[in-house]
Amino acid sequence: MSAHRSTTELLALHGVRVLGAPGSDQLARRFRLDAAEAREALLDAQAFGWVSRYDFLGDITWSLTDAGRAQEERLLAAELDATGARGLVVEAHRDFLPLNRLHGVACTNWQLHPTSWDPGGRNDHTDLRWDAAALDDLERADAGLGVICARLTAVLARFDGYAEAHNAALGHVQNGEAAWIDGPDRASCQLVWIGFHEDLLATLGIPRGTDN
Repeated sequence: MSAHRSTTELLALHGVRVLGAPGSDQLARRFRLDAAEAREALLDAQAFGWVSRYDFLGDITWSLTDAGRAQEERLLAAELDATGARGLVVEAHRDFLPLNRLHGVACTNWQLHPTSWDPGGRNDHTDLRWDAAALDDLERADAGLGVICARLTAVLARFDGYAEAHNAALGHVQNGEAAWIDGPDRASCQLVWIGFHEDLLATLGIPRGTDN
């Protein structure tokens, strides 16, 4: 049995949420939609008051309104009921939480290296053992994410892509490109991870910050 493919209406709203103010082309690439179809879906959502459009020097991005978030969550709940996937996503979220803590510690340790004289000292990356331990934790979190996403993607196709994107970012880090840990201008480890976490929260209707 093939995985369920979400409607374009759902993906338009959901993509705006999990990608964080994307352009229509970015949304289309993420969910393998036709670019024109994605733009049309966003324009339809704007007409219903579900998304807001921002145009800064010709760069058009989209954000969810409160009404749009409510509509997205209704569509997500209906999709879980129709596919019978709620239990699977609940289990995935449960298994994700310890990985989320591991990933958070790894990213913090990559950025900071406390010492006896500076508990909040920034990591200057001269302690190779410290950095190796942080990378080891990231690799463990990456492997766990791959397992969880494989289970989810077998039922809900829209979860496809997170594990691959995180693994690709980690590959850059392993090759010495440290900006791929948390760079805000690329699909970095941290941004991909946050997006996946937000996807789980949105799918289950869990408010952010309440599942730690």
